[in-house]
Amino acid sequence: MKKPPFSDASPGWGLIAATWIGMLGLLYVVFDGVIERQNYPQPSIAQNTVAGVQELVLKRNRAGHYVAPGAINGRPVIFLLDTGATLVSVPAPQGPALGLTPGAHGTSQTANGSVAIRFTTIDRLTLGPFELRGIPAALNPGMDHDEILLGMSVLKHLEFTQRGNTLILRPPRA
Repeated sequence: MKKPPFSDASPGWGLIAATWIGMLGLLYVVFDGVIERQNYPQPSIAQNTVAGVQELVLKRNRAGHYVAPGAINGRPVIFLLDTGATLVSVPAPQGPALGLTPGAHGTSQTANGSVAIRFTTIDRLTLGPFELRGIPAALNPGMDHDEILLGMSVLKHLEFTQRGNTLILRPPRA
């Protein structure tokens, strides 16, 4: 009687399993990088100077949002620009690490309904070439992602133009 090509005691099945696991791990690494680049198309952002005015140029991600690295009180964050948000909205668990102190209680109207928030002030916010101080913000316990919503309490200090999948931010004209 002939033995099957791989018996339970032979190293063949283990080698096949190890090969598949290795291939799946490699695919994960490759596709994770692709998805990351689609969500955050610019790990560093383009800064231009046009006629002596500094500009920040952002590309839209695959979800149609503009995201950009920046800093709150010197600590790196990812901002999601949101013209529908009145304030900068920070996930409450990130507040202490960003040097934010919870202040008065408040309520915010979100796409998911009302949420209890704590008001705070960002001492220093940096986005590309722009640095703003004393920015009103909210600590939101209902946010379940790492991105900081960059609302109109910051965007009102900038002029912005959208062309296709590009958003250009610059200081307001005097």
